Amino acid sequence: MLPEAFLERMENLLQEEYSAFVQSFEGEPHKGLRINMLKTDVEAFLGKNPFTLQRIPWVENGFYYDTKNQPGKHPFHEAGVYYIQEPSAMAPVTFLDARPGDRILDLCAAPGGKSTQIAGYMEGKGILICNEIHPARARILSENVERMGIRNAIVTNESPKSLAKVFPGYFDKILVDAPCSGEGMFRKNEEACAEWSPENVELCASRQDEVLSYAAEMLRPGGRMVYSTCTFAPLENEGTISRFLKEYADFKIVQVNIPEGFVSGRADWTEDAAEDIPYTMRLMPHKIKGEGHFLAVLQKAGEQEPDFKRNSVNGLEKGCKEKEYTDFCDFKKKYLKEVDLEGVYLLFGDQLYLGPEDMPALKGMKVLRPGLHLGTLKKNRFEPSHALALALKKEEAALYAQLSAEEAAAYLSGQTFAMGDITVLPENNQGGWCLVCVEGFSTGWGKLAGNMLKNHYPKGLRKG
Repeated sequence: MLPEAFLERMENLLQEEYSAFVQSFEGEPHKGLRINMLKTDVEAFLGKNPFTLQRIPWVENGFYYDTKNQPGKHPFHEAGVYYIQEPSAMAPVTFLDARPGDRILDLCAAPGGKSTQIAGYMEGKGILICNEIHPARARILSENVERMGIRNAIVTNESPKSLAKVFPGYFDKILVDAPCSGEGMFRKNEEACAEWSPENVELCASRQDEVLSYAAEMLRPGGRMVYSTCTFAPLENEGTISRFLKEYADFKIVQVNIPEGFVSGRADWTEDAAEDIPYTMRLMPHKIKGEGHFLAVLQKAGEQEPDFKRNSVNGLEKGCKEKEYTDFCDFKKKYLKEVDLEGVYLLFGDQLYLGPEDMPALKGMKVLRPGLHLGTLKKNRFEPSHALALALKKEEAALYAQLSAEEAAAYLSGQTFAMGDITVLPENNQGGWCLVCVEGFSTGWGKLAGNMLKNHYPKGLRKG
């Protein structure tokens, strides 16, 4: 049951399109997955593809999947080969222009779909800070960053206000996927429909104004910011952008090519609309195969001087000295091949992490994941983490096991394998830590001892 006040407003706005709009809510939500470019490329994945897929027009590595498919239950999902994501939600990051070496903030990042999409464009180079203000949602965000094998991400649990104090003018790009009234999710989420009210729309709009003001402080001169919501409410979309531009004259809307099926933002739907509001975009469920979204691409005036060194107010993270993690160095020498693990090594108790190069100091911040978790330094030995396994490719491991999808299902349930039942390369190995792969994609660790491959898939993640 769609809220009556919502329907009345949309009928006034859409007029002759209203019937088609309402009718779209009677259909099933479209399902999508996005291939993880850190793990594979589109063509390689399609060569192994176990699903019925159709390309999503506005994202190069996004696909609709048939509702009969269950990609969340396939071993590829646990290996981070793809991320299941609503098709329209893939649109904002395609306009962020994320590149290797950038410093990027995903300010309202949970559950992690857009953060993991950004990471694919960054190719492991640069600094990606994924922030979520709600602790429980931040933990889910951290888990998804791990599953997708991201090496250069820092997951924080801070308010935008707290981050702005630490990172003035620091980021090249910022994504603000703002908390909103969720009208665009009514078709797939009954809770969003039940929680909606005109008062909540106004509350969300006020909150968006505040979040954008802090984001503006953190963007460097000449930097790009993408604002997005999953609501139809003009007060939270064209209205929020118009209010922001009125207060921040050093920002402008960037004119981009609007994909087929998207519609321009509506200046006539909000009071005192900014001049370039038609350059913003709406994704409407009666126009495309996806849910409701809005996005605007913004640019800050000015240019960054080529040799200018940007640091957070806390400076750079110093990290620990090599003598403090010699057991990891021994592990790397024995069990890893040519692998890029350059960055800042950090110790938290006996837990070893690898932060990205030029990592900002995290003093006083609530941090869930300060980079790639490498593993645990135990007495005279190193035990690699599940995160490290997921971040590796089979070519980067000295020893790896090749499992089929059927065999991988047994591995994910905790099963131990006899050497004669699986393929381990190279055949003349000396045993020890072995990267377990499903059809070539890293999934976890095993340990060869005698004629057995012991299962080191985390017990808390095991299936069945």
